[in-house]
Amino acid sequence: MDNATPPLTTRIVEWLKDEIEQNRLVEGGKLPSEKQLCEQFGVSRSVVREAISQLKSEGLVSSHQGRGVFVNARSARQSFRLSATALDDRDALEHIIELLVAFESAAARHAAVRHTAKDLKSIRRALIGMEYAIINDQPGDSEDYAFHQAICDATHNPHFIALNEYLEQHVRRLIRRARTNTVTHHPDLMISVQTEHQAILKAIQARDGAGAGQAAETHLRNAARRLDIYLKE
Repeated sequence: MDNATPPLTTRIVEWLKDEIEQNRLVEGGKLPSEKQLCEQFGVSRSVVREAISQLKSEGLVSSHQGRGVFVNARSARQSFRLSATALDDRDALEHIIELLVAFESAAARHAAVRHTAKDLKSIRRALIGMEYAIINDQPGDSEDYAFHQAICDATHNPHFIALNEYLEQHVRRLIRRARTNTVTHHPDLMISVQTEHQAILKAIQARDGAGAGQAAETHLRNAARRLDIYLKE
């Protein structure tokens, strides 16, 4: 995978974020116009508008009809966000794995204690979906997401559910991009991944909170080691 050149929209977003974080664009300050950004980055207006739209969705800026786009006050900004991370940024990936270990271990512990029969059925269904994908030499990304989402749903905590959706958008998809090599180059590792998922389900099913948390942590720490393999290829 080539990570040398980030997408055009990402380049603009990261530059504007840096300008805001370094206070070169201050609270209430006006962003450069679409025309200025188009000329600076050599892109079309649609690319600039997409970048501005992303900043708006994160609460960093807001537009005022006929006046332009302005930097929001810190109190109005989204309180939590993760910076874009490349697969070859080892330190950033370690921080992400550390976050996922803490989050998914806690989610598994709560799911073990609080799950309903319906929750358990959803978790099992996702696991079976992953098994089917592996048999057919597929990564099973959507099934993997469904498995982790079903566990978070089983916590019956809306904040766990919302944070999981955020992490799926900003973190897990990055890791899964590295995982796609497994089917072709490391099919034995796919079997290991599935065994780890089965251990999580077994502990949740037994209402073993400590065991579920430990199984989730083991899975994430092994995922970090597998990621090291992908980064070398």
